[in-house]
Amino acid sequence: MQEQRFTKRDWALFRSKIGSWQEVYMGRLCDEYIELLSGDGDPSEKFWQLDKRIRSDKRNPGVQLEMTRTNFIYNIIALINNDVISIEDLEDFSDELKGTVNAFLERQNWNYSDED
Repeated sequence: MQEQRFTKRDWALFRSKIGSWQEVYMGRLCDEYIELLSGDGDPSEKFWQLDKRIRSDKRNPGVQLEMTRTNFIYNIIALINNDVISIEDLEDFSDELKGTVNAFLERQNWNYSDED
């Protein structure tokens, strides 16, 4: 298991920011839903497309997360990987946390390029 590479301040900062990050992300989703509903096509087709999108989007970390300290780093990685936040959103966090996140992201990129 990954050793804790963040501070109590990081955890408190995350808890204070996650709500606004998710609100911004869900705002983007709503804009996409409006676009989908405003487009051409039959109402029933748009309804079922929207239903499918919402069911999928509900599982996105930009909508809901399991808020535990154990999942903290994994949640940040998932938020970045799902374009909810960017690495720049972590500027107020500790160097330890940023280093851990960067190490995870670099390893992911290395693993992805290894699959080619």
